[in-house]
Amino acid sequence: MNKSILNNEIQVFINNNLNSDISTLAFKGTSFQNVDTKELIEQIESKKKSEKKLPTWFQSENVYYPNKLNIEQTSSEVTAQYKASIIDGKSIIDITGGFGIDSFYFSKKFDAVYHCEINEELSEIVKHNYQELGITNVFTHAVDGIEYLKKSDDFYDWIYIDPSRRHENKGKVFFLNDCLPDVPSELDSLFEFSNNILIKTSPLLDISAGIIELKFVKYVHVVAVDNEVKELLWILEKEFIGNITVHTANIKTSETQQFQFNFEDELQLAINYHEPLSYLYEPNASILKAGGFKSLASQLGIHKLHKHSHLYTSNEFMSFPGRSFIIVTLIPYNKKEIKSMAIKKANITTRNFPESVQKIRNTTKIKDGGDTYLFFTTNLKNEKIVIVCTKVE
Repeated sequence: MNKSILNNEIQVFINNNLNSDISTLAFKGTSFQNVDTKELIEQIESKKKSEKKLPTWFQSENVYYPNKLNIEQTSSEVTAQYKASIIDGKSIIDITGGFGIDSFYFSKKFDAVYHCEINEELSEIVKHNYQELGITNVFTHAVDGIEYLKKSDDFYDWIYIDPSRRHENKGKVFFLNDCLPDVPSELDSLFEFSNNILIKTSPLLDISAGIIELKFVKYVHVVAVDNEVKELLWILEKEFIGNITVHTANIKTSETQQFQFNFEDELQLAINYHEPLSYLYEPNASILKAGGFKSLASQLGIHKLHKHSHLYTSNEFMSFPGRSFIIVTLIPYNKKEIKSMAIKKANITTRNFPESVQKIRNTTKIKDGGDTYLFFTTNLKNEKIVIVCTKVE
């Protein structure tokens, strides 16, 4: 960590060049003493990446940034806030601390937070930033979190783990036992130091596979931001044996759409299917990832269009965790029928349909946009249909 970067004139230079062309800056170089061009560019790139993802850091003075890869891999403030909202207690240890965004928000819910980061320079950066941000109850340790725990005599209310999904030999990985640390193989030793473990994993991890790899899973949280799934959160409770509850959250600027269901019940439920009625519903991305399709129909009292379509319908309007539409008309999928509608512009979605959106646009010449929504899907009779809708505002 080069503290010369924190000099006022260098900070002014960084702030004045957040929107500058990086290659031009690199070519020109700088005349600052004790700070080279590469270090300056690293600060500019990382701070720029933090503008929307980490607004608290971006808007604060004298924040020191690690390389941009650390910024890309860290939790956003939005998802860190969500994590902190689902647990609490007196003490928590973050054994894979990283840039410290999660620990920052844990500090608002716990009396003491222990941040372990094996990269000494990153640990030093995090410690400096906490001082600048006025955080006094996070204690940073430049150590391997697993090894720190094994040498500890303390017992924590929670252990938090965000295993690295970049393996030295395999590159980017998605299975838990390929991540570092290998959480499944360490669980027994981790439960010697806490009864509760929170794990963050890639959104690409299959939930059923994760449940098999882990043990004592009590809750799974599927977290999306603006309809893009960002992470899966696993809450493990020592010796827990029972039904697993899956929580879904789609965090938007104006609201957070939430839905939860019982993982085991989802496998057993019987639901009703129906042809499209007055309203059409499309689940948000967190539900599509979680797979609570039967539970959604059962809890809301609505009908599914087809086993594999993941679209729903009802005669009466229902508040729904996703997008809601008024059905204008239905047409069979063929070029002549679509052409007769004289639709020049529309938003197109496919669900359980053999052709891509781009191929449909190429065939129909329908441009993107407008107030009309077309769903290309399959009905109960396994017929390909087009549902013409307008959005419920």
